[in-house]
Amino acid sequence: MKLALKIVFGLLLTLLLAAGGGAFWYVNTKLPQRSGELALSRLKAPVSVRYDERGVPHIKASHEGDLYRALGYVHAQDRLFQMEMVRRLAQGELSEILGPKLVKTDRLFRTLRLREHAAKVAATLDPQSPSVQALSAYLDGINQFQASHPAPMEFDLMGIPKRPFTLQDTVAVSGYLAYSFAAAFKTEPVLTFVRDELGPDYLRIFDVEWNPLGVLSPAPTAAAKPDWQALSQLAQASREAQELAGVPLFEGSNAWAVSGQRSSSGKPLLAGDPHIGFAVPAVWYEAHLSMPGFELYGHFQALNASALLGHNLQFGWTLTMFQNDDIDLVAERVNPGNPNQVWFQGQWVDLTSTQEIIKVKGAAPVTLTLQRSPHGPIITSAFRDTLGDAPVAMWWTFLESDNPVLEAFYELNRADTLAKARQAASKIHAPGLNVVWASAGGDIGWWAAARLPIRPPGVNPVFILDGAEPEADKLGFYRFTDNPQEENPPRGYIVSANHQPKPASGLPIPGYYNLYDRAQALEDRLGNDAIQWNPLNSQSLQLSTQTAYFWRVLEPLLPDLSEVVRDPLERSVFDSLTQWDGQYTKPNIPPTVFTQFLYELAKATLSDELGGLQFKNLLATRALDFALPRLAADTHSPWWDDARTPAVETRRDMVRIAWHAAIAHLKAALGKSPNDWGWGPAHRLTHSHPMATQKPFDWLFNVGPFDAPGSREVPNNLAISIGPAPWSVIYGPSTRRIIDFADASQARGINPVGQSGVPFDRHYSDQAAAYVVGGYMQQYLKESDVVANTRDTLTLKPGAP
Repeated sequence: MKLALKIVFGLLLTLLLAAGGGAFWYVNTKLPQRSGELALSRLKAPVSVRYDERGVPHIKASHEGDLYRALGYVHAQDRLFQMEMVRRLAQGELSEILGPKLVKTDRLFRTLRLREHAAKVAATLDPQSPSVQALSAYLDGINQFQASHPAPMEFDLMGIPKRPFTLQDTVAVSGYLAYSFAAAFKTEPVLTFVRDELGPDYLRIFDVEWNPLGVLSPAPTAAAKPDWQALSQLAQASREAQELAGVPLFEGSNAWAVSGQRSSSGKPLLAGDPHIGFAVPAVWYEAHLSMPGFELYGHFQALNASALLGHNLQFGWTLTMFQNDDIDLVAERVNPGNPNQVWFQGQWVDLTSTQEIIKVKGAAPVTLTLQRSPHGPIITSAFRDTLGDAPVAMWWTFLESDNPVLEAFYELNRADTLAKARQAASKIHAPGLNVVWASAGGDIGWWAAARLPIRPPGVNPVFILDGAEPEADKLGFYRFTDNPQEENPPRGYIVSANHQPKPASGLPIPGYYNLYDRAQALEDRLGNDAIQWNPLNSQSLQLSTQTAYFWRVLEPLLPDLSEVVRDPLERSVFDSLTQWDGQYTKPNIPPTVFTQFLYELAKATLSDELGGLQFKNLLATRALDFALPRLAADTHSPWWDDARTPAVETRRDMVRIAWHAAIAHLKAALGKSPNDWGWGPAHRLTHSHPMATQKPFDWLFNVGPFDAPGSREVPNNLAISIGPAPWSVIYGPSTRRIIDFADASQARGINPVGQSGVPFDRHYSDQAAAYVVGGYMQQYLKESDVVANTRDTLTLKPGAP
């Protein structure tokens, strides 16, 4: 018997060791190769790829084609699954690998016509232009890696077939980038609902007018009733796209440039941190490119050969989101005698229709009928369950302009003068981007880069427009010189933080701008003549967690709160709130109380009139951020009355309800004692992998959670949705960069997770802990620094892979 047990035990141990060895071998076959030699077709000469301690490749080539071919190869080694996911998202092909739950997301992106538009644009690209040649070499490097190596682990688990990457994929991804800025899908339907269904008294709390003097210190009604149900589904699909696909959305940003007169070094200083949704892997891939006549340390997006952020010893730039409104939603008037016609410029015009098939893993294919009016794609057709309401079309600058964005960024990567940077920025039509640039020569500049449509006088595009009236027409585009921009302003600094700009031309620019409080906090510090700026105090400003927004909401409500808070324990909580300085630091309790109260106040006052779905959509918009301080200050707002009761409630009544609901929820969710309500444990960051929706893949692939400082719309914008505690951070600084052009080789930055998107690789999550506590790491540019910090060297040689 003992012998038999020993035999069984030995067999089990052998099987376990074999399984462990097999798993180790399998994982090892998926890891990037960072040392040795590899053959790569179509190289003209060997290329050196030196990896530093963070896994950043420093690529040195003799020819431009070789440089970009090598970039594509090493980028694919680390991020092939990300490339696959982002192209499938942009072209509406996620259901094919993720099943029925992604059909709604695929419907959305097919309806946006990114796939169709990308095919047309790719066919017109000049193969001899430098930007297209660079991109073609980059894509060839990706495809050579994919063809010669085992598929990523996620491909195996999800059954993803390999297929080559194309120019069309890159163009489609640029469309996704443009879409991710489009707040119109979430905002215009709910604001039009408020205007048309509730009336102008309810609209007053929303900031829907242009501010001609700027926001920083020193309308026609649509005749047709839109399809509210389809628009709500569209907004919901827009909101769910990132959550289900794990592909980050672009949300906001901070950037500033300081001239030498305000810096400690006497040279310009550039700082930037674009705010993007968190995911594994992170959105940016860092790489240092070098060849005779060209050098750049760049931050690259999947499937784009040109860096979207970058610097070298001579110049650098960063980006923020312009937030201009480049999408108009248009309610069409349908011919009662022919549902396939709409009224356009005095006559009935036929809609055009096409059909597409969405392949669905584990289910039957879905046939999708797409329609287009003269105003653009009918975006509600894919989500409509009835034909009783007016279809809504989408006019979008991205689809209506030539938008040479690939050429723009290729040139921006080489823009070593103000004139070259300005010229490159002028070629960015959509999405709208603020380009903030600085140089070692002493110049600083900012250009709001977008092609701005000319709308008829008096039209406010924050609402859905009437397609049967001239208000929906476009009269052309403004000149780039009319856009907001500054070069070497006398004050000696530039701030860009997604706030409404004040263009010198006086041109009103409708947009879905962020709260001005974050920009004002930066303005207050950068405009302080007593401060000379350097990398250290610039880091402090990037990591700041304070604005005045909390006080704009709380101050008008303090008399009411003082009357309704009577419980001794709650009174101590209230007292700490009144003494709070607005810092969202991890040990602090007041930010937890304020954030929960903010949600409960919005819910108590707005949800009864809006209904559940419209209220949920409003929570995802910036319009709510603007509305709450205005609501708090208006004692006579009709929102204070609860539409569900016969009584007429007051502000004090709603404040009482919101306060008690907030305290009750915090006790239930975080603990009965306020000592358990610290901001860090209530506000956590997890970098989620697309496969993490299925257990136990969340345990294997996710990174975190981490207790996090910061919050929504403070400089360290580790943002959450307005909602109940505990809160998951959904977006924030996608990198933090600081470059002093006295010696740009000492530039510092950070990746939120790691360079590699390959699970179990040593660079998969090696920066995550440092990122959340505000760490920075040097970005090596000088040859001596690269040599001193090289950990592995890969040589790519001409030949068949």
